[in-house]
Amino acid sequence: MRVKELMSREIVTVPVGATMKGVAGQMLHNDVGSVIVMNDGTPAGIVTEMDALRVGYATNRPFEKVPVRKVMSRPLVTIEPTKTIQTLIGRMRTEEVKKLPVVSGFDLEGIITMTDIILNHGELLYEARNLESGHGTRDPDEWRGG
Repeated sequence: MRVKELMSREIVTVPVGATMKGVAGQMLHNDVGSVIVMNDGTPAGIVTEMDALRVGYATNRPFEKVPVRKVMSRPLVTIEPTKTIQTLIGRMRTEEVKKLPVVSGFDLEGIITMTDIILNHGELLYEARNLESGHGTRDPDEWRGG
């Protein structure tokens, strides 16, 4: 299975000039755990819920006074949509992240998270078993003749 099959194409972004108040507002309004920080149309960083908690705990400054560029994780760790889920999991482990923006070149195409993997674990397990048994990755309905 490929990243493009599990990724979400609904991406929440903020400009690099935003404040953490704007970031928190976008996360709450869109019910997401991260936002991608954009600089001139190019993904430049990511801010996660944990980043927001850390900055809220570590500073005595209101969120509207904390620039997103000081909080965002960078360099941005990304993955291409054609990579396998196995490659994705390896990159998440190596980089110790749970969310990866999906990019082609400099174009942001989506985001994939550990939650996406967990929600699709049954399908991934099915694919792994078929590969192991030499049956390939056919649709389960094909095995039933439907």
